[in-house]
Amino acid sequence: MTELKPRIHDECNGLDYVLVGDYYVPDLKLPEEHRPIGMWGRLHRTYLEQYRPARLSALCLSGELHTYLADLNEQAAERCSLIIEQMKQAEGVTETMKADNQMLWVQSMNSIRNRAEEIIRQEMIYC
Repeated sequence: MTELKPRIHDECNGLDYVLVGDYYVPDLKLPEEHRPIGMWGRLHRTYLEQYRPARLSALCLSGELHTYLADLNEQAAERCSLIIEQMKQAEGVTETMKADNQMLWVQSMNSIRNRAEEIIRQEMIYC
């Protein structure tokens, strides 16, 4: 009987295999990713878990889930900031308003932020 190699490479699928006992197990490694997933990424992951499990499985198996969620989080945060700035200009919410009437400014900013976040949820997270 021949001795089994500790590592083999399959040219058909491009995977490396490691000998564990009598079986070859795929040597899968997740990519090094240090970017945060953030609020938007977590919301989208929850959406994928509930409504798109096949897509979530495909992302997990390909090792792209964390990168995908981190990219989505960055794009959603940038888009939210842009929408907030545009709404502030359209509604006339300025720093002078903040100095003159703080409560009105806080109310306006909370309203703008909530509407911007709802737009992001509809356009990017729950789709």
